[in-house]
Amino acid sequence: MEDLVDTAWLQGELGAPDLRVVDVRWYLDPTRVGRRAYDTGHIPGAVFADLDKDLSAPGGGRGRPEGRHPWPSEETVARAMGALGIGRGTRVVAYDDQAGAIAARLWYVLRAHGHDDVAVLDGGLVKWVAEGRPLSSDVPSVAPATFEGRLLPGFVVARDELIANHRERLVLDARAPERYRGDAEPIDPRAGHIPGARNAPYAKNLTEGPQPVFRSSDELRPHFAAVGADRREPIVYCGSGVTACHDLLALRRAGLRGVLYPGSWSEWSADPSLPVETGGG
Repeated sequence: MEDLVDTAWLQGELGAPDLRVVDVRWYLDPTRVGRRAYDTGHIPGAVFADLDKDLSAPGGGRGRPEGRHPWPSEETVARAMGALGIGRGTRVVAYDDQAGAIAARLWYVLRAHGHDDVAVLDGGLVKWVAEGRPLSSDVPSVAPATFEGRLLPGFVVARDELIANHRERLVLDARAPERYRGDAEPIDPRAGHIPGARNAPYAKNLTEGPQPVFRSSDELRPHFAAVGADRREPIVYCGSGVTACHDLLALRRAGLRGVLYPGSWSEWSADPSLPVETGGG
């Protein structure tokens, strides 16, 4: 399976016994709840994955030393994926309504644990609905599966490793430019970015317009070359290790590779002993 699938392909595959469609909607706005949006209407047959419970370790939150969405343990991943009916031989398609900004986290978690048969729905629910494709409020009954993945080396970088070598490594920050520069920080303890990091906003991976999709590989390669990712494998972070996965998917689409710093700015900025840089762009 390709890393991205389109809406027409997915509609044609709905109902296939080896396919699991996963709704990964989540919002920073506390008045919006992903599960509530799923219950209102979702792609037929889709199950719901909770970013906080299924794709993160417990204990995270704003201002917490572990960051807002700590990387899940192998046990958490096995439990969550098994409950979603994802096991060996399951094809997985993840979607959200933010052009893959949240769904890419499930894509990366699965690939990091050796399950490569996973894709993100390009354009997500926004494109699906705009094209008049069906929705359902029925919650499917899914038989649990056994998920046997183990975290592979080279997919995540811990904070202590990044502290030791961030000056020598290429580090990319996937947040919006104003947060990278430190003009404003509405979420995490301090404003700015990891010293030496380059800004690669995940929104730049997408086309413009009301139904954004991922830019082509030919467009993404020079985009990442401009920040040096064609010469050095980058460590990628964002606010809490979620939208950074969007950059990692885009890097892969461009024929490149990166590594995730899961704690991201929410973990780094919570430690007052760690340096912060502002400005740039």
